[in-house]
Amino acid sequence: MVPQFVEEVHKPNESAEEFVTRLAWQKAENGLSRQTNQQIPALGSDTAVVLGKKILGKPENREQAIKTLLSLSSRKHQVITAVALANNKKTEVTISMSEVTFSKLDKEMCVNYWQTGEPADKAGSYGIQGRGALFIKTINGSYSGVMGLPIYETSILLRKFGIKTL
Repeated sequence: MVPQFVEEVHKPNESAEEFVTRLAWQKAENGLSRQTNQQIPALGSDTAVVLGKKILGKPENREQAIKTLLSLSSRKHQVITAVALANNKKTEVTISMSEVTFSKLDKEMCVNYWQTGEPADKAGSYGIQGRGALFIKTINGSYSGVMGLPIYETSILLRKFGIKTL
C-alpha cells in the first residue's frame, strides 16, 4: 500500500458524494500512474463525515476536534466512503453510505479523547476502529465503511476487475 496524497479541498456546490468520489478517483488514478504494470488495478478511497449539509473534515487542532465532537453529541450524521479501482482499461467507483448516531458527549470526554492522539487525522475527529467507538450509540450501514474502506463494496469492485475475493 502506497498512500496517495491528493489535495482534499471541497469545491463550491460539490455534494459530499461528489467530493469523496472525486478524491477516491484521483487517488486510484495517481496510484495507477506510479505502477509499472498498469493492468494491475490501483485502489483509492476517501471518506467524509457529514452533519446536516456540512462536511466535517480532519481537525486542524485540539479546539476544532473538541468542537466537532461536541457538534456530533446526541446526533445522527452520515459517513460516506467512496472506493475507486483503476487499471489501464477502466476506472470504477462505488459509494458506501452509513448513518451513525453518537451518544451524549461532554467536553471532558472530548478532551480526554483528543489526548489519545486518535482523532488528529480522522474525518469528523473520530475513528470507529479505536476509542471513538465508545461514542457510537447506533450505526445503520457499513462498519468497515465508517472505518474508511467498505469491504463489501470493495469486494464487488475487485470482482469486476477479475480479482477473486474468496
